[in-house]
Amino acid sequence: MDLDLVRTLLAVVDAGTFDAAAAALHVTPSAVSQRIKALEQRTGRVLLVRARPVRLTPSGEVIVRYGRQLLVLDQDLDAALGEDAVVRVPIAVNADSLATWFLPALHRVSPELRISFDLHREDQDHTTALLRQGQVMAAVTSSREPVAGCSVTKLGEIRYAAMASKSFVDQNERGPLKSWLPAAPVIVFDRNDDLQDRFVRTLTRGRGASEHRHHVPSSEVYVRAIVTGLGWGMVPPQQLQAGLVDLAPGRTISVPLYWQQWKLDSPALTAVAEAVAAEARVALR
Repeated sequence: MDLDLVRTLLAVVDAGTFDAAAAALHVTPSAVSQRIKALEQRTGRVLLVRARPVRLTPSGEVIVRYGRQLLVLDQDLDAALGEDAVVRVPIAVNADSLATWFLPALHRVSPELRISFDLHREDQDHTTALLRQGQVMAAVTSSREPVAGCSVTKLGEIRYAAMASKSFVDQNERGPLKSWLPAAPVIVFDRNDDLQDRFVRTLTRGRGASEHRHHVPSSEVYVRAIVTGLGWGMVPPQQLQAGLVDLAPGRTISVPLYWQQWKLDSPALTAVAEAVAAEARVALR
């Protein structure tokens, strides 16, 4: 495939619209449209749904995934030839990993490799979707089932405990935990976060957490919301703070984490994978 056409497709996908891609590429929207049509004619398939933002067709996802691999290999070649090239490595990672152990992992990568990290924050149950769509080259995920064209490595697991402030417990505690926690206000990260529901079901064997829930899509602010007494929530050990009370000592929810990446012989991707695995051995169970 013509790399210029591939770069144009990736720019449209990343920017979301033809106009935004044109601005990023310093060309006209008409030129972007012509390049996309040329690529679709070469492949014989429709690659994009023309919406706002644009959406990839199944064929488009395949072209994007292999197109990014072509660009990485092109950047690796420049680096191997001594060119002053920066290799872009897009990675999907869950918020709790990003807030705790993942940045130290990236710090392990040699700066001599000149890698530009492009991090996409997503729930660990949904990061593989970005791999499948070709948005990222690698992902920290809870899925051990490999995405087509990817390899899988077990990293470890994070164990979450049900935590609340003492003032919250004093205000809501009415008898055994299973009798009052299901109705108590709860903090969730976003609408994909089901850890709190899973924990409550271990107590009730049925219903989940309360519908009285606060959505706080930031790992650091999430814990702060629990400390202030806004609700209870599931917290990993790396984020425990003074003033938090373990509602059920010894009872946790474990989330396994895996590293999935493209099966691509790229020095940059290999270096990142080795750094992530090394940090995970230290930070995760």
